[in-house]
Amino acid sequence: MCRRTNIIICGTLALLALSGCAQNPLALQGKVQTLEQAQTSLASKNDELQTRANSLDRNNQELETLLAQERQQKRILEDQVGAMRDQLNTTNSQLAKVKGDADTFTRKAETLEASLKKQTGATIRANNSLRASLPTIRIQGVEVREDGDVVRIELPANRLFEPGTARLTPEGVRLVDDVAAQVLRTYPEQIIGVEGNTSTDPVPAGRWASHHQLSTGMAMAVYDQLMARGQFGAARLFIVGHGSNHPAASNATQPGRDRNQRVELVVYPDKPVGR
Repeated sequence: MCRRTNIIICGTLALLALSGCAQNPLALQGKVQTLEQAQTSLASKNDELQTRANSLDRNNQELETLLAQERQQKRILEDQVGAMRDQLNTTNSQLAKVKGDADTFTRKAETLEASLKKQTGATIRANNSLRASLPTIRIQGVEVREDGDVVRIELPANRLFEPGTARLTPEGVRLVDDVAAQVLRTYPEQIIGVEGNTSTDPVPAGRWASHHQLSTGMAMAVYDQLMARGQFGAARLFIVGHGSNHPAASNATQPGRDRNQRVELVVYPDKPVGR
């Protein structure tokens, strides 16, 4: 723009020079000054416009940078939302499975409870030789005791189950099998109660809503292992979940709570109907 202005002014001055004879020198000088002032003003405006253009360029660059950052942040948020949605779907699937397992467990417990009521309402003959055969059971780490007319064989939960669960460990399976073999030899015909017991410690979060549910689940795991051997008839076995209602020791100490967390095989002096 400055170059164009200079060309215009120079052209004007040339025309004025050609007609110099007809013009007053003072008037010509005034016109030149006016044109020079115009040139200066135009140059100033040009500088101002250039400055504004440079500023707009910087602003555009900053806006483009901010826009790129916003797009990147949007992609990150979209990825996070997708990950959270996947996690939510997984959690819902797990909850549905847990609910299904709990429903199955409840139905099985109700069936066994009905079987228990039927069996205990029809128990028949007392076996007076039961106590005499008690000393023949000797298993390391297993408490065997008389309790009125029954014999109680305590299986510690910490030797049976994975911590906080009712899943038998390999050691627990071996312990149940060893005890079952001795029970079969010593009490080949008696009714056996599989009774789960817990301490007063809080129920582990997850599948079990109460001590009764946990104790019944523990008893059921042992019951299933006994039935898997194929040597106990279903008529000889029943399960009960006592929760924390029947402690064998004080819950005020850790050793007492450890003992209370147990499954007992309770040998009754009765035989199933028809035996």
